[in-house]
Amino acid sequence: MKILVTGAGGFIGYHVIHNLLQRKHEVMATDISREAASHKDWFQQVIFAEHTINDNAIADNLFEKFNRPDKMIHLAWKGLPNYKESFHMEENLPHQFGFLKNLVENGLKDLLVAGTCFEYGMQSGCLKEDMPAAPNNPYALAKDTLRQSLEELRKKHGFLLKWPRLFYLYGNGQNPKSLLSQLEKALQANEKVFNMSKGDQQRDYLPVETMADYIVRIALQNKVTGVINCCSGKPVTVLSLVKDYLKQSGKTIQLNLGYYPYPDYEPMEFWGDTKKLAEALSATA
Repeated sequence: MKILVTGAGGFIGYHVIHNLLQRKHEVMATDISREAASHKDWFQQVIFAEHTINDNAIADNLFEKFNRPDKMIHLAWKGLPNYKESFHMEENLPHQFGFLKNLVENGLKDLLVAGTCFEYGMQSGCLKEDMPAAPNNPYALAKDTLRQSLEELRKKHGFLLKWPRLFYLYGNGQNPKSLLSQLEKALQANEKVFNMSKGDQQRDYLPVETMADYIVRIALQNKVTGVINCCSGKPVTVLSLVKDYLKQSGKTIQLNLGYYPYPDYEPMEFWGDTKKLAEALSATA
């Protein structure tokens, strides 16, 4: 099967491509820089096309440009993790919709787009797909608006739309501003103290390899569509995550709890319901 992956050079994209290649699929990969992608260990095993998602790039027939893929896994999104910046609505949203609309109108029949748990906004506890979206930052609002726009487009063109809402993930290659990246940087520098929040917020975490496997399996099946929580379903405190990381690495550092305030764009406790995810995963090996 021929599968197009956007954001191929990103944290998740790297692992998604490896998963697809292990499953013997033909991968069409795209990102903004061929030179950067050429350093990935999968580069010689994929068909790569350099592409920037913007207004200038939607005049062409993108379905033909990307070799008429059977399925598409769309991970590309610029400017993260700056969730509060207005460019998500002003630039990313129209560019993304124009890009995906072009592909659908020219023949794409099966589309997976990475969503975000931030679409739930400040709702606490176990988050279920049938809950109303309540985005409270520009990034989440742009993502949810894109989803709604694609749902309207689907009424006309009848393509399959899968929208996994990704919760928290960690692993090699993650953003250097992320918590565990900062912790590892402090450990490598032999710093004595690591500044963090109190750490009692509860989150839903997955290793990036597991997240990539879930994304691929959701994409490959056609039984379950729409919004699908992509998560563990198990709440874990941030402090526990940090302590487990230190234990597994065999290292120690003094934790300066309460140094940073809690983020104001997410609730104290939330995790995802996994019933719909389980249905999707059961439809693929």
